[in-house]
Amino acid sequence: MLYIFDLGNVVIDIDFSRVLGVWSNLSGVPLARLKKQFVMGEAFEQHERGDITDEAFAALICNELGIALSFEQFTAGWQAVFVGVRPGVIDIIRRLREQGHRVVILSNTNRLHCDYWPSQYPEIQQCVDKLYLSQDLGMRKPDPAIYRAVLEQEGVGARDAVFFDDNADNILGAQSVGLESVHVTDPGVIPAYFA
Repeated sequence: MLYIFDLGNVVIDIDFSRVLGVWSNLSGVPLARLKKQFVMGEAFEQHERGDITDEAFAALICNELGIALSFEQFTAGWQAVFVGVRPGVIDIIRRLREQGHRVVILSNTNRLHCDYWPSQYPEIQQCVDKLYLSQDLGMRKPDPAIYRAVLEQEGVGARDAVFFDDNADNILGAQSVGLESVHVTDPGVIPAYFA
């Protein structure tokens, strides 16, 4: 069996309000205003597909939010999104691999984050067979093509795979290609699934 795990709020806890908090502190722009203005729009999607550079992304987001930050300041905020790994999920992944299953990560992510989190949370990369990252694939969830690409590269049919994600749209995208999909709405969902 192939088990496909999303990264954010599935294997590792993330919190975007932490990002905005750092940017607010560094820019002097009130947090409430940033929370109201921040959207994961076109620039966000382009960045996750690898269509624009980190620097171009930072400039676009700073412009959208009306904040003046250096690239280093922007990056410091951007990396604050990571809270910590979910040890219970790491244990489950290790157990699945010990049982002979293949386990991969499929994440909508970006180069900035991938330059950061592996050094902070090495246990993630160590416990999975492969990382499938949107910026490397040039496409992002919920595009059905990304799920088909992973299945094809793994040499597995959709009936022999299970997908875990916290985003309802990504679950629908996976279901559209026939993947059994588990919506991870809280930290108890994955342990309950394998109980």
